[in-house]
Amino acid sequence: MGNMPDKDWDIEITPHNSLFDLKLKDTWHYRDLLFLLVRRDFVSFYKQTILGPVWFFIQPAITILIYTLVFSNLAKISTDDVPPPLFYLAGTIIWNYFSECLTKTSTVFKDNSAMLGKVYFPRLIMPLSIVFSNLIRFAVQFVLFIILLFYYYFFKGSHIHPTIYIALFPLLILLIAALGLGLGMMVSAVTTKYRDLAFVVTFGVPLLMYTTTVIYPLSTAVAKYPAYSWLIKFNPVTAVIETFRYGFMGNGMFSWGLLGYSAAVTFIILLIGIVVFNKVEKTFVDTV
Repeated sequence: MGNMPDKDWDIEITPHNSLFDLKLKDTWHYRDLLFLLVRRDFVSFYKQTILGPVWFFIQPAITILIYTLVFSNLAKISTDDVPPPLFYLAGTIIWNYFSECLTKTSTVFKDNSAMLGKVYFPRLIMPLSIVFSNLIRFAVQFVLFIILLFYYYFFKGSHIHPTIYIALFPLLILLIAALGLGLGMMVSAVTTKYRDLAFVVTFGVPLLMYTTTVIYPLSTAVAKYPAYSWLIKFNPVTAVIETFRYGFMGNGMFSWGLLGYSAAVTFIILLIGIVVFNKVEKTFVDTV
């Protein structure tokens, strides 16, 4: 029996890979699957609903209405001369994108165990599909923010003046997506063995929002609680929200140092998330 001729294979599956190997080439090869998963997440979430994607607008609208009533009118928390609905919406859409990326990525192994255990594809596609599908939701809510921004700027004469730092917007979205992805992959790796962490994420993420500047400006936290304001200042999400507000509304405590710190922390968290995700993905079928 003669020797088999050499063949060029599209994919080579090997038993040992580096923990830092993202398999980006394989991920690009399976980009069609990524698009299908994004479409699946988008369609399935609003399937059999009457209003469908209109909920993209309704959810933040109701949220900022409640925030304005409770935190601005009742609690009298300052928004630094920015109209409260616009102030709260700016923080809410950033926070919602982060929290959705984190919470949904944290259960990616459990939620997709049936598919992941039957067929090979780069596992990184699953959390990436969550990031991209949530990006669609963010884009729709960002349109609502722009509409509200134009309304207050042109029709209400509010003290809003966009700055050149609006050009940092793509970087801010990249940072918040990477932070949610990294933390989500870390949690997903642990929840394959310890399901309790999923419950911690469920009630812990909403509480974590209060350590960011979603409902109050950083200047207020520094002025009223100087001894504890460092907890808020060094939350990596805070720098993103403050820079976003400063770029679009000229309001916020912008600092290159704080933004650089946020970028460094995000990079470290993403790196750790990649390592633990690559380590667990090889054996998760035995534990999920």
